Amino acid sequence: MGNLDIKRLSANEDLAEVKALLQKVERADGVRPLSDHLWIDLLQGGRPGFVGILAYIPGHDHPVAYCQVSRGNDSWSLDLIVNPHHRYDMASIGPDMLSAALAIISEEGGGHVYWWVYEPTQVHHQLANSIDFSIGRTVTQMRVNLPLGQDVLDNTKQIETCAFRVGTDEQSWLDVNNRAFSDHPEQGGWTKEILQSRQQEPWFSPNGFLMHHIDNKLTGFCWTKLHLDTQPVLGEIYVIAVDPDFSGKGLGRSLTVAGLQHLAKLGTTVGMLYVDNQNSNALNMYTSLGFVSHHQQCAFVGDVH
Repeated sequence: MGNLDIKRLSANEDLAEVKALLQKVERADGVRPLSDHLWIDLLQGGRPGFVGILAYIPGHDHPVAYCQVSRGNDSWSLDLIVNPHHRYDMASIGPDMLSAALAIISEEGGGHVYWWVYEPTQVHHQLANSIDFSIGRTVTQMRVNLPLGQDVLDNTKQIETCAFRVGTDEQSWLDVNNRAFSDHPEQGGWTKEILQSRQQEPWFSPNGFLMHHIDNKLTGFCWTKLHLDTQPVLGEIYVIAVDPDFSGKGLGRSLTVAGLQHLAKLGTTVGMLYVDNQNSNALNMYTSLGFVSHHQQCAFVGDVH
């Protein structure tokens, strides 16, 4: 295999080649590459720290790989995507791409890095080992058929929810979200700017952003999202949380069911969410609602100086 021609992209460049490559990977795998915040960074021009890297092989007029670096909540996220027709070259493409990405992170001051991989192979493990990264997190996508069965509804306390009020609920939501996800590398430390970036997405719907209050205080929420470009259409529990002061009262289960019932009313037949494998309480609760594992994504983690 020839040497890679590596091109560093800035946020304001034409990213048509990147999007075409991501579409090829999604068709091959049935799953969209890039985590949600990496995808939005790509579409909206990126937060400070965003860098995209494209790799070419002499004689080919299309990129063979794309690597994106984005700064998150006190950490970095990294994703390496290889053209499906060149995956047999991963062992030779990977080292150069990872080296370029880690050099960029080092130039920006370094830090803790999460390299996300969809169903990692032995080659991914070898590459991670070569840069002193090890598996730090595993996230499972779980799915459930909708509507929920009556037995689930009978064993769940029904609660009242209301739709998110744009221009009114931002700060109260941020307060609860950041308290609930204080140690989370992606969902914690959100700002109004990050929230507004999601509100600009075409899938955003205040009616699917369910809020639950007790005595006029926001105590939890269930933010849903429709994936209209999938077959079948997926209804996602995008973010769900309970204020830590109200944990242990069954609100998480009630909010999940409320979100799934909302999605079912829209005609969605499959509900979906992502859960960290270390969150055993959430895994057990989702399993009790009928969710089953669909696939896993792993994060190799390490520190860059």
